[in-house]
Amino acid sequence: MRLLVLALAFSLGLAAQERFLDAPRPAQDGPRLVVFNPTVWNLRCLAALRERGILDVPGLTVVGVYHVLQKEDFEASRKFAGENGYGWVRFHAVSAPLAEAGLFGPNACTPDFEAVAARSDGAVFFGGPDIPPALFGQKTGFLTEVDDPHRNLLELSAIFHLLGGTQDPRAKPLLASRPDFPVLGICLGFQSLNVGTGGGLVQDIWTGVYGAASLEDAVALGPEQWHGNPFKRLYPQEKLMGYNFHTLQLREGRFLKGAGFGPADHPRVLSSHHQAVVTVAEGWTVLATSRDGRLVEAMEHRRFPNVLGVQFHPEHHQLWDTGARFRQRPDDVPVSYNALLAGTPRSLDFNKAVWAWLARALKAR
Repeated sequence: MRLLVLALAFSLGLAAQERFLDAPRPAQDGPRLVVFNPTVWNLRCLAALRERGILDVPGLTVVGVYHVLQKEDFEASRKFAGENGYGWVRFHAVSAPLAEAGLFGPNACTPDFEAVAARSDGAVFFGGPDIPPALFGQKTGFLTEVDDPHRNLLELSAIFHLLGGTQDPRAKPLLASRPDFPVLGICLGFQSLNVGTGGGLVQDIWTGVYGAASLEDAVALGPEQWHGNPFKRLYPQEKLMGYNFHTLQLREGRFLKGAGFGPADHPRVLSSHHQAVVTVAEGWTVLATSRDGRLVEAMEHRRFPNVLGVQFHPEHHQLWDTGARFRQRPDDVPVSYNALLAGTPRSLDFNKAVWAWLARALKAR
């Protein structure tokens, strides 16, 4: 009896979850942006972008999509949106089962992915923890930390449904009927775009790419090869920032040309990751690498012109704040993220250009 009561309570809880994309879309609806994993942090970042006019899309509705078995507390996200008067935020909870088998093909979540493509105007995949290596054909290394597998399953399957991939070349991608639909992947989202379409990752940059055997070895590589702050782990008592700022080597491409950037520019970006794209899936053009050329930092899709992935973090709300609160090393004077970007020519403009691109694509829908 107790198990029956618990099951009924769980079922009623799922029924109470908002499924915004199920409803028919009104004829006079404004632009809709789906964001996967709508945590409080991600909503705060989007709110800062909107309030500062960096993501300038009048009438925008943000639809947070997540699986009910994810580890995050999305009830906290609803509360955050309500307390701050963010009526532009809605939610769509997915409860259909997902497993590794059948991930890259029709499955129980396919109707939800079809709703995303048909009843929204763009999608963002945010940053987060490691992707399970089995999903890109590797055994799990000792440095890999899989934190939220249901999130990975949902997002990778969504990406395959939207874009297609080499896992099943016969599958028709949902964007075949909406080829200008914008998709942005950030950090984990960037890696997920690659894995979801058939590419691979290195599980740890310092050991797998640079051969470092210790944090001290990583420090000796220099900031352009860090991609995260090694001092935070060496000096945990100092409360140092976990991110690293490094510059990019740009190439050529649609996004860069449209934003007015080229190979002569070396914008600085905010970085925090240890998995990285090394085997690029078919259908992508690399737009940027690390300065030494060993890591892919941005790429765009060749078939679908408004699909962009970036390994760095242009969404972080503290990029726009000028308060001096952050140190990278124990003997550093506190500084703001904004000042660190402003110290390298065109870096602030480059990070804002990602959102200007997305805004234009959403308004064009």
